[in-house]
Amino acid sequence: MERPSATAAVLLLLLLAAAVFAGLPSPSHAWGVHGHLMICQIAQGRLSDAAAKAVDDLLPSDAGGNLSSLCSWADRVRFRYHWSEPLHFIDTPDDLCTYDYDRDCKDEEGVKGRCVAGAINNYTSQLLTYAPSSSSPSSSSSGQYNLTEALLFLSHFIGDVHQPLHVGFSSDRGGNTIDVHWYRRKTELHHVWDVNIIETAEKDYYDQGTADFVDALTKNITGEWSGKVEGWEECGKNLTACPDIYATEGIAAACDWAYKNVTEDSTLSDEYFDSRLPIVNLRLAQGGVRLAATLNRIFDQTTTK
Repeated sequence: MERPSATAAVLLLLLLAAAVFAGLPSPSHAWGVHGHLMICQIAQGRLSDAAAKAVDDLLPSDAGGNLSSLCSWADRVRFRYHWSEPLHFIDTPDDLCTYDYDRDCKDEEGVKGRCVAGAINNYTSQLLTYAPSSSSPSSSSSGQYNLTEALLFLSHFIGDVHQPLHVGFSSDRGGNTIDVHWYRRKTELHHVWDVNIIETAEKDYYDQGTADFVDALTKNITGEWSGKVEGWEECGKNLTACPDIYATEGIAAACDWAYKNVTEDSTLSDEYFDSRLPIVNLRLAQGGVRLAATLNRIFDQTTTK
């Protein structure tokens, strides 16, 4: 499908879409708004000078240079960009607990590459066409691509692939059809990982909500996890993006933690929350670190061409 051109009207539409849908319930297809916001905030604090300049260049002016303000944009526009729906997740064969790009990265019609891993590769390739221009206040388009949308999609999808149930089983659509109770509230297993664990952590541990949560994750990244960060950032094989690594980790976490000991109508409470919160913390931190690393690789290349 042809992408809209990067005109001022399109940039305004990005912000209007975010505003219009901000008050609606978040569909169970991604980290909730808070999860995506945290990943983008962590990432923005780790950008190289070249990447920070490019991100500021590509964001709509009303975003004030704040990537996290539009990090859930890709969820909001699913209602208009219906073609983007399968790009948020990967369905894998039930109970194998493995991921294979050639086997699994396809949509319901079997079109190859239409999954979150394929989308990350696609929008990375688009952003590699970015060319900074000193004569123009914005370089939001490059030939056939709308690079503003490419940035927002990539930032969102790198977040999505780090939610374990975005690389879940086909039969339950990543936990979307498994009804459970989160304490007393009826919900779906997917929504528990999108929203409930994060919201419960904010209520129990973080007086200032998301801001305190981000601060705690950032301190762990530079402290407890500092010895692992370089490994999280690496892609290998001179790749700019490496979603297959993240997806392989995702299905392993889904099997080991998200699905484990959960059946239809399970009640999930303190034991589940206390044991799964460290996994959510880890995946949010990895998502932020890896989004920054990917954007740095992209824009460090484009600014030295």
